[in-house]
Amino acid sequence: MTVSAKRRRCALSMRLPEADVAVIDRAAARRGCSRTEFVRNAAVRAAEEVVMENALIRMTPEGFADFMKTLSKPAEPIPELVEHLSRPAPWEDGYEPKR
Repeated sequence: MTVSAKRRRCALSMRLPEADVAVIDRAAARRGCSRTEFVRNAAVRAAEEVVMENALIRMTPEGFADFMKTLSKPAEPIPELVEHLSRPAPWEDGYEPKR
């Protein structure tokens, strides 16, 4: 037997200047989504960022010591990243796409 959870939807209303709505509409069109979907995604993304900025991370003293030990180690190069970053940028002379 399958049990499905009911989604609760809440209305959110706001008044915006026409210029703001026009910018939002242009951006939503470029993303291929509705104004509602675009605003919802942007608002949720901004909210998650704020929540994560203030998230408390708890760890044991031993865990913190291990974390600091790892951070203190010298960085190790990643060959693929080194190779990628050594290529000229597309707007620089000598750019040739890798095939």
